[in-house]
Amino acid sequence: MIKLDIINEVVSKTGITKTKAELAVETVFASMKKAMAQGERIELRGFGVFNVRPRKTGIGRNPRTGAEVSIPPGRAIRFKPGKELQSIE
Repeated sequence: MIKLDIINEVVSKTGITKTKAELAVETVFASMKKAMAQGERIELRGFGVFNVRPRKTGIGRNPRTGAEVSIPPGRAIRFKPGKELQSIE
């Protein structure tokens, strides 16, 4: 499923115009991106939880030369599905 499929689903379920549905979906995604950029936790009941976790500094290897490469610390987004989502078969 892609973003366009989500927009079309909103249009078919609510009956609003495609332009308004696209704006609504874009607004939700933008809000989620902004919250995660600030390190906030997003909890969607019945769906799951998005967490931003720090990632440690590491040492990797260049596959061509085998030389060690320093990997800088960063942040990673983790998703933990909710119980309802896990029970779907």
